[in-house]
Order: sequence, then structure tokens, then C-alpha cells
Amino acid sequence: MFAHGFRKDSALSEDLDARARANLLFRAIADCTAGKGAGVDAILASEGAQLLGVAQRILGRRDLAEEALQDAMLQVWRKAKQFDAQAGSARGWIYAILRNRCLNILRDGKRLSTLPPAELASLLEARQGIVPDEGWEILAGPSRIRDCLSGLDSQSRHIILLAHVAGFSHAEISTRQDVPLGTIKSLIRRGLQALKECLT
Repeated sequence: MFAHGFRKDSALSEDLDARARANLLFRAIADCTAGKGAGVDAILASEGAQLLGVAQRILGRRDLAEEALQDAMLQVWRKAKQFDAQAGSARGWIYAILRNRCLNILRDGKRLSTLPPAELASLLEARQGIVPDEGWEILAGPSRIRDCLSGLDSQSRHIILLAHVAGFSHAEISTRQDVPLGTIKSLIRRGLQALKECLT
């Protein structure tokens, strides 16, 4: 009896914590929109460690992760007026900006050409971890997209996220998933068509 009550109380506490954090991030973006530096400080105080962890998993290097986080916070500051609460959560919006910055770093040919081969291989391998098999919902952004992605079969969803979140080419996905290139293209085409129908 007590254990059951504890589980309910624990779940309620986690739910309240999540709501409090969501409200904090929403207010932080509003502060950024108003030109208040406290907005970025609040985001970093609440999510800084997790954001840095995500960047480091994507980039595989602490120095690049710190650079990506700094650049992402600058973009949050500059683009705060573009945030639309109707389109998705403040947390999802912030993480999407960070992921996009990390992917831009990965696509920067000049930067990558200066890396030793071992570091380059490690960096490219880290991209695979951007799209987890579980917990992918945070990658999907607005809730409508999450809802539509959840309607796809797991293989199609994973492949689409590899292409459109992690930035892998169709050929790279084919090699990594050990699936024929034609099948990958077909899965992506059908999956994107299903998403388009779901979203309209």
C-alpha cells in the first residue's frame, strides 16, 4: 500500500517538476525576447548540463560541444521572437537549435578536414547516436510532428530521423543499416508521404 502511494507521489512530483521546468524555459525565452540576459542564464542553469551532454554525444569532442552550446545560446537570444508556443515546447525548440548547430559543425568540410583521421572517424560515428531507438520524441519538435512520426513503423521513423535530424545521406544510411539503397529511398519516400498526409 505504501509503495503504491510512493510511486504515485513520485510520478506526481516528476510531473510537477517537468511542468515547472517547462514554465521556467518559457519565461526564459520571454526574457530573451525582451532583451534580458537573465533569460539565457536561466536556460543554462536549468538545461546547461543536458545541452552540453547532447552536443558532446553528437560531436564527440568537449571543445566542439562547448562551442556549439555557446553558438546555440546566441541563436536562442537572437531568435527568441520567432518561438511559437503553439508549435511546440520551449525545451524542444532550444534543443532543436542546438542540434542544428551541431549538425552544421559536422557538415563544415573545412573544419573536419583539419582533424586527424582517428578523430574524424570518431566524430562521424557519434552522429549515429543522435537518433536513439527510444526517447526519439524529443528530437521531433512540435507535437503534431511527434504524433505523426509515432504513426510510422519503427524502421521508417528511425531512417527518416537519421536523414532529417542526423543529416545522413541515403547511401550512408544504407551502409549503416545494411539495407539496400533502393529500399532506404523507398522507405523514406513512403514515410515522408505518410507524414505529409498526416500533417495536412
